[in-house]
Amino acid sequence: MKILLTGANGYIGTRLLPLLLEEKHEIICMVRDKRRFISESELSDQVKIITGDLLEAETLNEIPEDIDAAYYLVHSMSSSQTGFSDMEKASSENFSEAVKKTNCKQIIYLTGIANDEHLSKHLGSRLAVEEELKSSGKACTILRAAIIIGSGSASFEIIRDLTEKIPFMITPKWVETRCQPIGIRDVLAYLIGVLHNDKAYDQTFDIGGPDILTYREMLLGYAKERGLKRWIVTVPVLTPRLSSLWLNMITPVPYSLARSLVDSMKNEVICKDNRIQEVVPRDCLSYAESLHLAFEKIDQNSIVSSWKDALNRGYLHSNFMDQIKVPQNGTLQYKVKMPFERKAEEVFDNIWSIGGNRGWYFMDWLWHLRGFLDKMFGGVGTRRGRTSNTDLQAGDVLDFWRVLLADKKAKRLLLYAEMKVPGEAWLELKLVEFHGKAFLSQIATFRPKGLWGRVYWYAMWPFHIVLFKGMAKEITTYQPNN
Repeated sequence: MKILLTGANGYIGTRLLPLLLEEKHEIICMVRDKRRFISESELSDQVKIITGDLLEAETLNEIPEDIDAAYYLVHSMSSSQTGFSDMEKASSENFSEAVKKTNCKQIIYLTGIANDEHLSKHLGSRLAVEEELKSSGKACTILRAAIIIGSGSASFEIIRDLTEKIPFMITPKWVETRCQPIGIRDVLAYLIGVLHNDKAYDQTFDIGGPDILTYREMLLGYAKERGLKRWIVTVPVLTPRLSSLWLNMITPVPYSLARSLVDSMKNEVICKDNRIQEVVPRDCLSYAESLHLAFEKIDQNSIVSSWKDALNRGYLHSNFMDQIKVPQNGTLQYKVKMPFERKAEEVFDNIWSIGGNRGWYFMDWLWHLRGFLDKMFGGVGTRRGRTSNTDLQAGDVLDFWRVLLADKKAKRLLLYAEMKVPGEAWLELKLVEFHGKAFLSQIATFRPKGLWGRVYWYAMWPFHIVLFKGMAKEITTYQPNN
C-alpha cells in the first residue's frame, strides 16, 4: 500500500515509520522542512519525502493522488493557549481538502479519549479535528488514547521528573482523576492493526491498557518500580494556573503545554468500551510493564524519539531551521579559539556529549541558574536535557538550545537558543586546523532586538569572558573516565 505519513518527525511518527516499512508499504513522509528528516538514517532512502505546511493549503500540492491511506499525526498542543484550537482547525480543514483530491481510502487519526460531557479546551479541539477529518468523505478510523507511557513520551517524563525529584509532594486535586494509561508499544500495534482493516473503517475506538489508575496511583506506582519512598498530599487551593506553573517549574514541559495538560486532567480519560478487541485483538501491557520497558530503553540509551524534539516553539508555526545560516550583519559575537594537542576525535566526542547528563563542562551551576531564570519567565529552562546521551540530530533539543546542525564529518555543532532572550542567539562549536595546529573554535553569536537586546549582551559580557573560555578549555582537556 502507498501511505501518507504526516508528523513523520514527531514522537509517534518516528516510531511508526520503521514498522510500516517492515510491512513492505510504500511510505510518503510529509514534513514541513526536509532538513529535519534524519538524512543519515538507514530509513531515509526507503521513503519519499515531501514538504507541506498544513496551515498553508497551497503547500499541500505534493501529496500524491494515488495514496491508499493517510496517518494524521500532528497536533498543536505546545502552541500558545490562545491559538492552538484555531491552528488545529485550520490544519485539519486544509488536510481534508487535500485528501479529497486523492484516491485515499482511509484516514487514521490518533487523538485523546474524550468521553466526558464537559471537555477541556484541548480535548474539545481534538474532537473538532475528528469531525473535520470525517468531512473529507474518506473512511476515518479514530483511535482515542489516554496518556501514553514510553521512553521519551511527555507523560512518562513528567511522571519521572515529579517522582524522582520530589520525595514529598503537595499536589492539586487533579491527582485523584482516573485515567487508563497505555504503553507506546500497544499504541503502535493498534495504529498498524487498523490499517486497511475493513472493520475499522468509519469507526472510533478508545484504546487503553488493562489498568485504571488515578494520577496519584501512577506516581506511586512509578516510585514502587524505582524502589523510592514518596508521599503525596492533596490540597484544594492550587488553581489551574498555579498547577501549571508548578508543573512548568518541576518538569521539562513549557508553560503552554503544562496548562493544556492541567486543563485536561480534570477529565477522566477511561475507555468507554473495548470494541477495539474485536478488530485488533491484543493483550496490552500493564502500567508497570510499560514503565519497565521505558526504563530498559533509557538504560540502553536507545530512546527512539522524544516529545521534546517535536516541539519547536509551537510545532505548527516555527521555522527554526531557517536559522541554520548564522547572520553576519547586525550581530554581536564572542569568539574563543582554544588550541589542543590530543586526538581530534576525543575532543569532538566531548562536543558531541555536551549538555544533558554531561553538562557544560565549566561552571555548570551558572547554566542551571540561567535555566531556572528562563523557567521563571516562561521559557523552556534546562530540564529538557537531551534525547540521547550518545547521538545528536538536527532538530533535537539540548537543554535550552535546539540543534540546527550536527555534522560529525565536518566536526561541527550548531545550536540555536530557545531560551527567553531579547534577540536571537547561536552557539557554534567546531574543530579547525590552522598552520598545522588543531583548535576548538567556539563562537557565540547574538542578534539583539532593539536597545534592550544590546543592554542584555553587554551586561552578560563579563560572564561570557569567564564562562566560554573556561568551557573551551575543559572541552579540550576533559577525560570521560575521570
